[in-house]
Amino acid sequence: MKRLLACMLILGGTFAQTALTADQKGGNPDDRISDQVRMRLATDADVKGGALDVTVTDGVVVIKGRVDTEKGKNKATKLAKKVKGVKSVDNQLVVGPPTT
Repeated sequence: MKRLLACMLILGGTFAQTALTADQKGGNPDDRISDQVRMRLATDADVKGGALDVTVTDGVVVIKGRVDTEKGKNKATKLAKKVKGVKSVDNQLVVGPPTT
């Protein structure tokens, strides 16, 4: 019984801390959206989005930069739309090799 009570207290504290941390980080939902979109773009093989510029204003995502293929450009839009809170995506990516 004491173990059960101890586990419940630990879990309750964990959930309270998680909620508090989410509340502190969630002060600006656009920042959360931006982070999640960047992460998805950077880890996708078609997009290869490490050098892309992502801005978010009121849930509207703007993606700028350069990708190698049209497939990568289209995939960037699809990935961004999957993030919770995204209202629309303005994909301004340019397709082609990097300029030197």
